[in-house]
Amino acid sequence: VIVPLVFSSLVVGVAELKDIKKLGKIGLKTFVFYFLTTTFAIILGLAFTNVLKPGSGFTLPTTLKEVKVNEAPNFIDTLINIIPSNPMKSIVDGSMLQIIVFALILGGGLLSLGETKSKPVFAFFDGISNAMISITNGIMKLAPIGVLGLITPVIANNGPKVIIPLIKVIFIVYLASIIHALLVYSSSIKIFTKMKVRTFFRKASTPFFVAFSTASSAGTLPVSMETAEEEMGVSKPIASFVLPLGATINMDGTAIMQGVAVIFVAQAFGINLDFMDYITVIATATMASIGTAGVPGVGLITLSMVFASVGLPVEGIALIMGIDRILDMTRTAVNITGDAVCTTIVAYQNNDFNTDVFNDKECKDELFA
Repeated sequence: VIVPLVFSSLVVGVAELKDIKKLGKIGLKTFVFYFLTTTFAIILGLAFTNVLKPGSGFTLPTTLKEVKVNEAPNFIDTLINIIPSNPMKSIVDGSMLQIIVFALILGGGLLSLGETKSKPVFAFFDGISNAMISITNGIMKLAPIGVLGLITPVIANNGPKVIIPLIKVIFIVYLASIIHALLVYSSSIKIFTKMKVRTFFRKASTPFFVAFSTASSAGTLPVSMETAEEEMGVSKPIASFVLPLGATINMDGTAIMQGVAVIFVAQAFGINLDFMDYITVIATATMASIGTAGVPGVGLITLSMVFASVGLPVEGIALIMGIDRILDMTRTAVNITGDAVCTTIVAYQNNDFNTDVFNDKECKDELFA
């Protein structure tokens, strides 16, 4: 469901912008915001872990078995493969970066045709987008049962013996996530939109808790889009463009977890990291978040790339696998909140924002006509 949803939403979002120049401005603002906040998030994770030192004195298991995780592509391969040689194959394989690029190209092509010629194609993709949202909303009604099934065996198989020794790691990730949301997101809303921060977080609470329970950015996407348009006053073109991008490339919560995991494993194994190692971790973790699918557990895949960049043993991932579901919930919630913040800011600064809807007032004008 996610691939056709992201693809069709992006095509519709681009086509509805009406102006190809507007696409460039909005795209640049979106990428800059996501890049800067993700970089800050990884720095925050590194800083908190260095201060609280959860890995100091940690007793490694007597037999630390090597953990098999899917190999993450290196950054150069990601750049080379960003343009799909076969768009249909990219859609079948679920290669999100290639899907996004092709959707942007197709949307730009529809813009160049003019409204008369592009209208039938636009209507087709708009229908696909709405259908995928409807299907996902139906799936989400069953999500609580699925979440129960996912969490129960984790607790049953591991229990306190895994959670208690790593309670400090969980605390640091949650603390850094809260600080990041309060510091970065609150100040961004206040500075760039002049809107009430409390009102924003109240309206963003629905996708936040859906993301927290499902641990899936992509699965929360329909809820995020509906909230942005109907509760926050963001226009449909902006929501359809910025939010699908964010579900793929914005990983602030994941960056925090990776920063904490790197320092924790280094401390547990007695490995000293120097200043250049920290720079490498910041750069690698930021770039590794680009193009990763918004599905549960993807953070472990990108974490293997970050470990390799500074010579940490990949076996160290085994230390946090038992609590990854607990960490995944909060990092996904942070990712989703960051998407909402960026969407609100971009819409506000491009005059595609309805303050009456945001402030819960009746809107006399039809914003989405």
